[in-house]
Amino acid sequence: MQKQSEPRAQPDPPPRRTLIVFAPVVLFVGLAALLGYALTTAGPSQLPSTLLGKPVPEVALGPLAGLATGGKPVPGLASADLARGDVVVVNFWASWCVPCVQEHPLLSQLKRQTGVRLVGINHKDPPPGGLRFLARLGNPFDAVGVDTNGRAAIEWGVYGMPETFVVDGAGRVAYKHIGPISAEQLATKLIPAIEAARRKAKS
Repeated sequence: MQKQSEPRAQPDPPPRRTLIVFAPVVLFVGLAALLGYALTTAGPSQLPSTLLGKPVPEVALGPLAGLATGGKPVPGLASADLARGDVVVVNFWASWCVPCVQEHPLLSQLKRQTGVRLVGINHKDPPPGGLRFLARLGNPFDAVGVDTNGRAAIEWGVYGMPETFVVDGAGRVAYKHIGPISAEQLATKLIPAIEAARRKAKS
């Protein structure tokens, strides 16, 4: 009887091939850990923005069709409008955004308390939606630009709706807030950021 040969041991995979297979997994885990650390230590509203201290991105946004105040159409928004010597607050919002509804009364309060020029960027919102939103909740905005395709949000590095920026008189981003503004954040973060930008503009 012929003796069966023993199975031959498979050679170990080359180290380089093993590295190639596991490198994407290691990279993904590392990035996930870094993002998790940023979220747990800083909070989403404090994630850094590459725009801080830099000029606002170039935008030229048409107005929200049908929106008027005192019988006059509310204008759209261009980058040049944010560099005229006065501090401006820019708020990204949408009618389909539930946190935007919750935040909206605080934007009106901000306008009353500070007198700051407040402008809105209506993000990926069919015109009837944005118009109905402001008709129902009130319009605190001096200008509303329509970001139909979402390009402006990308240029401004927006993570999601809503987001708010304080822009100094020279058209540079002085402060960024991610997510809806709370009453506490309005008093301790946003209003102090506006006052600081105003002081800097006068110095």
